[in-house]
Amino acid sequence: MEKIIEHLYILPILLFSVIVHEISHGYMALRLGDPTAKMMGRLTFNPIPHIDPIGSVLVPLFSLFMAGQIFIAWAKPVPVNPMNFSNFKRDDILVSVVGPLSNIALAFVCALAFILAHTFTPLVQQANIELLTEMWGFLNKMFLGGLYLNVILAVFNMLPIPPLDGSHVVASLLPDSISEQYRNIGFFGIFIVILLMRVDAFRTIFFGIINTIAFPFLLLINILT
Repeated sequence: MEKIIEHLYILPILLFSVIVHEISHGYMALRLGDPTAKMMGRLTFNPIPHIDPIGSVLVPLFSLFMAGQIFIAWAKPVPVNPMNFSNFKRDDILVSVVGPLSNIALAFVCALAFILAHTFTPLVQQANIELLTEMWGFLNKMFLGGLYLNVILAVFNMLPIPPLDGSHVVASLLPDSISEQYRNIGFFGIFIVILLMRVDAFRTIFFGIINTIAFPFLLLINILT
């Protein structure tokens, strides 16, 4: 329980990040001719339509409790009707990759926000107001944690395992007959990911990619703080 409480700072940025991820999918689908997400009220920052009780709450809390970090989390997928696309394979790839790209963009925003918050930390400490100091420390941890979290979400979602975004890219590049069988793995692919996360070699590669992508943001922080 203490481990969960210590890491509560990550939950606000987690919720915001998965919502932005899904809105990005829906907005790109809209740009490509599919208004389904807009018609169903999913292009909103109101968290209620996006929250998945399992993927947005239980799984992140379980991950924090068991591993001390979050590497799996998701919101309710936005509804997309590919029949509205003019070019199914191309548009499916574009809708899929924009989610992880939004997380990379958020990682950059978190890096800038951390730099800004860190710059004003001495002034906050000089004010000598305990509540303000604690709140400012919370923001610092949230932005730095949000940087890592969004890189993790981007890499996780680009794994080529259904139903993750990366699987849509792979499926769109496969011959139609194989693609259909591949897509039919569906949500069971999550269990494959969970099993893979228990394999040391996979975890080494997975977090190696995360550290590589996060490095430029951390370098920027080191230079400017």
